[in-house]
Amino acid sequence: MKRVLIAEDEAAIREFVVINLRRGGYEVIEASDGAQALELYDSYGGEIDIAVLDVMMPNVDGLEVCRLLRQKSNNLGIIMLTAKTQEMDKVTGLMSGADDYVTKPFSPSELVARVDAIYRRVAMNNTGKQISSDMVTLGEFTLNLRSRTLTKNGVFIELTQVEFQMMEYFFSNAGAALSRTSILNRVWGDEYFGEEKIVDVNIRRLRMKVEDEPSNPQHLITIWGIGYKWLV
Repeated sequence: MKRVLIAEDEAAIREFVVINLRRGGYEVIEASDGAQALELYDSYGGEIDIAVLDVMMPNVDGLEVCRLLRQKSNNLGIIMLTAKTQEMDKVTGLMSGADDYVTKPFSPSELVARVDAIYRRVAMNNTGKQISSDMVTLGEFTLNLRSRTLTKNGVFIELTQVEFQMMEYFFSNAGAALSRTSILNRVWGDEYFGEEKIVDVNIRRLRMKVEDEPSNPQHLITIWGIGYKWLV
């Protein structure tokens, strides 16, 4: 069963989301605030595939829920619901571990498409299906495609599913300049509705994990006017 946790304090919006996700074949668990969302996640033993979190919620806001859920699981898909005026919250949410965000107001097809895209990655992680060789080693980094893990000098680096897919793309194209569009299409899918800046925020997040000095990256290099490349 594809299981989604929706945390939204506005009942009308929550009902709208629940109806459309159920039509899309998902089992939906409802929470009216952040504290309840955390309780429900634990009560299901973490057996939840995706969490859809509104940023502005009472008791515990969506950004804090995102951070706490990401501490519990790197494989959980997390989508933030934000208002158009909450630009900084979008970035903060992504830096806190969210995989994507949807801006209100949104269409049913847009939301379900985003959830479907995240679910495909979650399902792939859970089944452990991989292609080609199991290990890719570049310098002090080793990417294990079977266990979907990254190590640096033998030390594990915790990655979300989005971060792993980005690293997999960089490692398979080491030294090549990859455009933001190509990264977006590869990781988020060709039918992604969102903005390319989600790539930039995830690059910032990755640099904090893989670089010795994130402000002076030696591996994840910006190629101005194009995108990014991985240097060994």
